[in-house]
Amino acid sequence: MTYSEFRTIAQVRELFDLKVDESQNLFVDTPPSEVSEFLHQTLERNIPLANAINTEKARSELLIAPTLLEIRQKFHNDVGFFSGSEFNIDAKLGLNGCCRVNAS
Repeated sequence: MTYSEFRTIAQVRELFDLKVDESQNLFVDTPPSEVSEFLHQTLERNIPLANAINTEKARSELLIAPTLLEIRQKFHNDVGFFSGSEFNIDAKLGLNGCCRVNAS
């Protein structure tokens, strides 16, 4: 089993006996943040292309990666960016391979 074999949050919650608390909005006091002109232009240019290609890879490369890099910059590179990195923690528990969004 690898990360990509986890199909639902419910499956992960059950397997690892996790409790999810959605009763609080952790970001309620976080002020809005302006995006850079660079990110604004990048998204404006890339959204139609990502929609036309319509794959997870296109969305990741054209939309998500630039957005995450903007966040990383805003936090003075204190936020990690692990695109394509393997996280091999415990193969018996399915905690191995590359973490990817599973849009199902």
